[in-house]
Amino acid sequence: MTKDDALFQFLLRMGDNTLILGHRVSEWCGHSPVLEEDIALANTALDMIGQTQLWLGLAGEVEGNGRSADDLAFLRDAWDFRNVLLTELPNGDFGQTLMRQFLFDAFQSVMLNWLQDSSNTRIAEIAEKASKEVSYHLERSGDTVIGLGDGTEESHAKMQAALDYLWPYVGEMFDGDAVDAVLAKEGIAPDPAELRPEFDAIVGAVLAEATLTVPDSPFVHKGGRDGRMHTEHLGHLLTQMQWLQRAYPGATW
Repeated sequence: MTKDDALFQFLLRMGDNTLILGHRVSEWCGHSPVLEEDIALANTALDMIGQTQLWLGLAGEVEGNGRSADDLAFLRDAWDFRNVLLTELPNGDFGQTLMRQFLFDAFQSVMLNWLQDSSNTRIAEIAEKASKEVSYHLERSGDTVIGLGDGTEESHAKMQAALDYLWPYVGEMFDGDAVDAVLAKEGIAPDPAELRPEFDAIVGAVLAEATLTVPDSPFVHKGGRDGRMHTEHLGHLLTQMQWLQRAYPGATW
């Protein structure tokens, strides 16, 4: 695998993670339990879509085939997406959405902190910009997990159930492969396994304050980031997300 091939795949992973989760979070618009949360989740989704534009835009440049960020977002099929499975899972209830967001925010935070020192200047610049948004996302989602986890008996039970459901998907984010090995050697991106201790420290502190227990469950869900497998939910999500562009190819306003 060449450095450019690995770099392209990595940029797809970064962009697809924020694209898919951003779209998932946007599904709460108009449906959140209170107006403040409706606005907050919509803003979070917008931040992630903005990050997607940067990552996929750079991916198109690296690929060199003339594809734009929009082309990569709207004209690929499900098996070509490289997001981790955690990001495509259904929203579930409000607690499950916020737990999923917190786990991804913690991962994204430590990844972007590393990438700000990337040997690739463009990646470092994107990481610096995105990290400011993700810092706020992490603070907000962590505070919400604590508030719900250490809240009522019902809210605690729902947050523990959300954690139990989502935790087996966490390991995929730190499961390195040939792409990661090539980029780590060049100082472009980290070996994901090296990010796990910092992630565990962030997550562990919040979950302890939330009186939630990390499940004793193995890492059993993997496959999204290398295209081998996605959940059945991604196809339905892409049907919604890509419908207009596929129905009216090249349409402009």
